[in-house]
Amino acid sequence: MARRCAATGRGVQSGNNVSHANNKTRRRFLPSLHQVTLISDVLRQRVRLRVTSNGLRTIEKRGGIDGFLLNTPNTKLQPKALVIKRRILKAQAKLAA
Repeated sequence: MARRCAATGRGVQSGNNVSHANNKTRRRFLPSLHQVTLISDVLRQRVRLRVTSNGLRTIEKRGGIDGFLLNTPNTKLQPKALVIKRRILKAQAKLAA
């Protein structure tokens, strides 16, 4: 399973550990991923995603998982989030008809 946020796409970064003697060794900066369950109002069910703390704050700011996915371009979403977005769009079209 990739260490990547389903909402923002943030992943692993690399850098250096720098000692007091200024020795540099490579290291990895891992994202703060959490398995969260979000409730979709349109789908009327729970959706599980792996998101970072920052991604969760962004989702809440944009009005929940439905608002976040509908207002985010497809190019910026991860594949799992795109599947959920398509399900939301299909459910909205079904409700409108």
